[in-house]
Amino acid sequence: MSEFAGQSVETARRALAARFKSAAIDSAELDARMLLGAVLRLDLTGMITAASRTLTENEAAELEAFARRRLAGEPVARILGQKEFWGLPLKLSAATLVPRPDTETVVELALQILRADGALGKPLRIADLGTGTGAILLALLSELPAATGYGTDISTEALETARANALALGIEKRATFIACDYASGLSGRFDLIVSNPPYIPSADIADLAVEVREHDPLAALDGGDDGLDAYRVLIPQAAGLLAPGATLVVESGISQSEAIEALMTAAGLVPAGPPRADLAGIPRAVAGRKLPR
Repeated sequence: MSEFAGQSVETARRALAARFKSAAIDSAELDARMLLGAVLRLDLTGMITAASRTLTENEAAELEAFARRRLAGEPVARILGQKEFWGLPLKLSAATLVPRPDTETVVELALQILRADGALGKPLRIADLGTGTGAILLALLSELPAATGYGTDISTEALETARANALALGIEKRATFIACDYASGLSGRFDLIVSNPPYIPSADIADLAVEVREHDPLAALDGGDDGLDAYRVLIPQAAGLLAPGATLVVESGISQSEAIEALMTAAGLVPAGPPRADLAGIPRAVAGRKLPR
């Protein structure tokens, strides 16, 4: 029987957070609140209102199952099957990364560049290479109502997930998803290309947190010996598809921004300003522009 059986909502929340803290889970309080809220189908306000009511047997059993999964290292987003990115709820699947706040720097830098160019309201053509959940593309389309976008991925399961997310957000008519390796299946000219490719050096995979190492797809993490294999493929592809004056924005791993800028320069792109740092101060989003004719 679960320890949560017969407990009030508030007592169960405290007990769950204590178990997580004892397992050295940094986000113990938040994780406990999110998992309990999912079991009860309540938001924070609803849980406060229902603090004194007793969990049913089924609720206690479901919460116990969630607790064991979290204690085994499964991230909350995987347990719940979704993750918020740019304020958008996104469905996950086994073939997709869990979108991370660091990746929002790619969206921020892309919008900053478009704003400076006076292009936010234009009918832009956007591509997201290795789209996964569709996070970056759908975030951009949510901010750019006149734009259309193309998301590519080698995983058909990932593309199904991205399509489902576009449909749930009401953006499906402006988003097309294509099975191919980065930009190999695209043609025509694009006003903006974005990507969060795999960039973890192969030798570093074993040292990643268990939440990432055992639950994110390896193909979306492993960037080869130096972490730059994907950039060597996608940057020349993107450079050939960018319209004159258009921009490529990619996510960068730690200490990789200069090497990525060098690959962009070799492909004929020029830096579109300094990289944008994440909240930890790490250069995270790197942009290169195709010179106007």
